[in-house]
Amino acid sequence: MQFFPLLLLTVCLNFCSATKQPISTNENNAALKTGADQTEKYLPLLKGKRVAVMANQTTIIGNMHLVDSLQKLGVNIVKVFGPEHGFRGNASAGVEVVDETDQATGIPIISLYGPKNKPTKADMADVDILIYDLQDVGVRFYTNINALSRLMEACYESDKEMLILDRPNPNGYLIDGPVLDMKYKSGIGMFPIPISHGLTVGEFAQMANDEGWLKDKVKANVTIIPVANYNHEMLYTLPVKPSPNLNTQQSIMLYPSTCVFEGIYINHGRGTYFPFTVLGSPALKGVYTFSYTPTGIKGMAETPLFMDQVCYGIDLRDYDVSQLIKSKKINIQWVMELYKASPNKEQFFDSKLSKEMGLVEYRVGSGLFRQQIIDGKSEEEIRASWEPGLSEYKEMRKKYLLYP
Repeated sequence: MQFFPLLLLTVCLNFCSATKQPISTNENNAALKTGADQTEKYLPLLKGKRVAVMANQTTIIGNMHLVDSLQKLGVNIVKVFGPEHGFRGNASAGVEVVDETDQATGIPIISLYGPKNKPTKADMADVDILIYDLQDVGVRFYTNINALSRLMEACYESDKEMLILDRPNPNGYLIDGPVLDMKYKSGIGMFPIPISHGLTVGEFAQMANDEGWLKDKVKANVTIIPVANYNHEMLYTLPVKPSPNLNTQQSIMLYPSTCVFEGIYINHGRGTYFPFTVLGSPALKGVYTFSYTPTGIKGMAETPLFMDQVCYGIDLRDYDVSQLIKSKKINIQWVMELYKASPNKEQFFDSKLSKEMGLVEYRVGSGLFRQQIIDGKSEEEIRASWEPGLSEYKEMRKKYLLYP
């Protein structure tokens, strides 16, 4: 692997959000540079090569898409691989994405979120090097790292190079949740890591390679361009929304805690323009005064839970996320509170979704959590059941860190 020196500085970038923004711990913010921004470090690796790119709307250099920038710099991009939500990021979560031709560039786009989820040897035949550049949010059930692992396998199988242009993890400070019980391995959890893993994609790639997590324990030939001027305590605000339903910084910071509700019979804001920042159900009328009504929204959630029904519950749009940052813990109190408040407890863990999406065990990664909530276990008792796995993971993680 190829690494570059890093400086220990702090930064907080801003993008439009109607909610509270994290505040940097250093008033003298340094200029953070993503891997993609540092073209001088990787253009020589692309010279004279046929290049494929795994990309979406977060794949940018400054304000321009990486693909557009590299084409202007004379790089020969022969194809793009598209992830969940598609190359331009306009597909709903879980919706199959089809192959197409990019209208802006004429480059063929091969979907890896449809009939196939991994490039074939035929797909890789006219490729010399594959660039991976997707913004991740540092959570096990966010599927970008799953796509990364399959691309690493494809590169190994086709004897091709992979170049990872690393980006900051906006939840990089947070390492919490039960380590996935591999009995619940699925499309939303493939690796024995906690809910919030505290890694950049570059660090995860090193871990997957060296821990033998790729198919047949192969090791891909990976070069990483690290983020300059970054450390894991930085409160990085994304310049582009990473997916349609993570559309504010507030939603990104709450995501490790509130996405657990995808395995629970509670609407968590899908079908609104503020997903992952509200929690509610029609059954909670009279218990809570705050209300909202999920509707079908093209490109975000076209058939959300409790569609066109008034939901009552908790409004987290103005929740002070500095409490999460200070505690360095996922908030499980919201699950505990809403279960206690629910008049239909027998339905609470029935989310009416597919097996993987709909069972809380697959979302949390533990077979204990459901019964612990039902039994009224304390947060301390629940957290105790995450050990020693969580502490062992934290220790193992240290071997793969590119940043302090």
